[in-house]
Amino acid sequence: MGCETDDEPVLQGYDRINGLPGDYQVVRCRSCGLLRTDPRPTADTIGFYYPDDYPPYLATRISPASRRSGLKEGLRKLLDTRAQAIPALTPGRMLEIGCASGSYLHRMSSQGWDVTGIEFSPQAAEMARRNGYNVYTGALESVDLQQAGFDLLVGWMVLEHLHDPVASLRKLYEWAKPGAWLVVSVPNIDSLEFRLFKQRWHALQLPSHLYHYTPRTIGPMLEKTGWHLHTIHHQRVLSSLFASLGHLLDEKGYPGLRRWVVGEPGDRIRMHQLFYPLALLVAAAGQSGRMTVWARKQ
Repeated sequence: MGCETDDEPVLQGYDRINGLPGDYQVVRCRSCGLLRTDPRPTADTIGFYYPDDYPPYLATRISPASRRSGLKEGLRKLLDTRAQAIPALTPGRMLEIGCASGSYLHRMSSQGWDVTGIEFSPQAAEMARRNGYNVYTGALESVDLQQAGFDLLVGWMVLEHLHDPVASLRKLYEWAKPGAWLVVSVPNIDSLEFRLFKQRWHALQLPSHLYHYTPRTIGPMLEKTGWHLHTIHHQRVLSSLFASLGHLLDEKGYPGLRRWVVGEPGDRIRMHQLFYPLALLVAAAGQSGRMTVWARKQ
């Protein structure tokens, strides 16, 4: 954010997602309140923390199973988590940053959008391209699009991974049409989940999450880069809370109980989905662990 270096330590942790070595701390800027990981991997070494079996790459593969039936689509709408909520728009040109293996590109293309993606992982980007989608490979900071003029720009759990979010948001602003929408989701480190679990909070994801946002810090960053903050949706989901509880159970020596609480990737229904009514209340109080932010280019 351009502040003077004046940070206070918040916590220490390690990589709980991939189990890779290293200890890290999270510090808070005393000037603007933004939290960041310190030390953090450099742009040259960050790829070490995104192996080919990184969960988002696997979860976004396009397959016949990813095409929802009418019943599944109805349930999705009924149990709307606001995780990928976007404004009601006439389909136009859409850019997804961090598109992984392409499932969201596929979904939006089927609704009439002309889609383009940017993906850091060469393997995940290639999987999306095999399904016919135009995907640029590399970090957002290094990509130079040949075309711009997007009506909608989205990034699902991506902004926290960027080394220079201010420069990246300015680049997205340049690529957007006047009146275009930017929709991003990020973990909310000002949530009840974080206060309960601290360094065990699943959405902390050290060290690949380089910055850690709150509703009070995301707005000024958007305004600083030209975007006008419109709405913050607190997502109606408790998946990170249950995963955090799983980390605690692992530490206490109850791996079997952890699998029951958290669930496995192939499970049709997971424990956190049964608590959707509670997730509604937590989100209404602005205390869920993830938020989706809408901003607009004036």
